[in-house]
Amino acid sequence: MRQKADLPTKTCPVCGRPFTWRKAWAKVWDEVVYCSDRCRGERRRVTRPS
Repeated sequence: MRQKADLPTKTCPVCGRPFTWRKAWAKVWDEVVYCSDRCRGERRRVTRPS
C-alpha cells in the first residue's frame, strides 16, 4: 500500500491548488486536468465570451 505522500500530484489551472491521484482516476490520470467539477465549470464560464 502506498503512503498518501507518495501519490502523484498535479496543480489545478483554475484554482492553483495541488490535488493528488484518486483511485477513480486510475485509468484516466493523464487526462485529468481540474481538481473538481466546480473548477471545470469555472474554466468554461471564464473562457466563454461575454
